[in-house]
Amino acid sequence: MPDAVQRLTAWAERRLPSLTRMRQREPMPIVLHRRRIYIVPTGFGLGFTVLLAVMLIGALNYANNAALLLTCLVGSVSAGSMLVAFRVLNGITVGGLRMGTARAGENVRVFLDIGASQRERMAVRLDVEGREHVVVVPAGGAATVEFDLPTEFRGWLPLPRMRLHSRWPLGMFRVWSWLNPDRAVLVYPRPEGMGPTPFEPQGDADRGRPRPGDELASLREYRAGDPRRLIAWKLSARHHSLLVKDLEQPAPQEDWRLDWDSMHGLDDESRIARLARWVDEARESGRRWSLRLPDGYFDVAQGDEHYHRCMTALALRP
Repeated sequence: MPDAVQRLTAWAERRLPSLTRMRQREPMPIVLHRRRIYIVPTGFGLGFTVLLAVMLIGALNYANNAALLLTCLVGSVSAGSMLVAFRVLNGITVGGLRMGTARAGENVRVFLDIGASQRERMAVRLDVEGREHVVVVPAGGAATVEFDLPTEFRGWLPLPRMRLHSRWPLGMFRVWSWLNPDRAVLVYPRPEGMGPTPFEPQGDADRGRPRPGDELASLREYRAGDPRRLIAWKLSARHHSLLVKDLEQPAPQEDWRLDWDSMHGLDDESRIARLARWVDEARESGRRWSLRLPDGYFDVAQGDEHYHRCMTALALRP
């Protein structure tokens, strides 16, 4: 049954320009109005229509005024439910799109705000990539729906076409509208699993060794010539021997200078994956780094802003 519905929808979109128009990208916010809202009876609605027809024929055949009145009353209720179903989507505003970050192969989280001007509280459904999300929109307010999009490759990932629909209030009519926002998600490159560290230029001979400082590194036995201020008097009294504090200062980490041309024998995608791993490692270790690409250079810096600039440049490499 779902396959038949999809084939019928595809055929209708090819035949009806008003449907294929909704395949074009549109700017946000998107406001739903009567020219882009579609409504059809559901299976329950069709069965209910057949039941009304049988009731009408029976009432006319037996000249039963009470049955005829009941048939007209129920028919008017069903017709009114069609108008109410249309009002559920009419005037809805879809905007406030926010997106997270993800690497290729991961899911990216998307946040979409759906607002309504109606006085009544209502519930609508949003179909994204075959998954249905229920959204309860407060009266005269807005609600946020969250969903994940799968990613495969780095670069810009256009948002898929989404369908906003409802069967409220009686389930006899299905009303829907297509959403095709002109937004895209930036997917960062997938870093390689493991590999070498960047080449670090050799500096002073003492680089990487502990230096005298103010941080306590260890305690040791007193040696002749040690300054008195370094003696741990309280601990020495407990151990019945003089203990001296070794104070050290951690050596500063060497800045990483990441260069596209330094990786010989690798194709472009392998270079991007390795540079992405190095950028991740530098950020996690609190190290400063620079990045040189064929079409740009990012000077030595650190922090989230520098990280996102570098990863964006790697993601958009041709």
